[in-house]
Amino acid sequence: MTPQLQEGQRVKLAADLRLAGTVVTAGDSPAGEDAAVGSLALASGTAGTVERVDAPREREQSHAVREYVRLKALMDDFGHQMPPASRQQLAEQVASLEAEFVAHGQHGPRVTVRVRLDNGFVLDDAHADLFAPA
Repeated sequence: MTPQLQEGQRVKLAADLRLAGTVVTAGDSPAGEDAAVGSLALASGTAGTVERVDAPREREQSHAVREYVRLKALMDDFGHQMPPASRQQLAEQVASLEAEFVAHGQHGPRVTVRVRLDNGFVLDDAHADLFAPA
């Protein structure tokens, strides 16, 4: 469950994090030629302050979820006109994707935050569920 975070609230990391990837200076583009590869580990319990709480955004749909929506619409709109064997095959495809579609719907929108950690690091666009109230 995602905690309800507010700007100015003290929080701590709820899990160990490992950040890895390309590191560039703040003024460079992400594809800068002077990029270096880096890795940083942050321990759970690292404290910080919430600087910004972003509006909830819908989670990105996986291919299976998009396919379920497409096939379900096809079955609802044209299933009654299909030959029985084709309708049965379509129903089986929809049923095989239904569990992933239901799981996607149960997660709800994702809230992201910007947190300035006490060690000076800033985590921007981080999932709110990575943090717990301090």
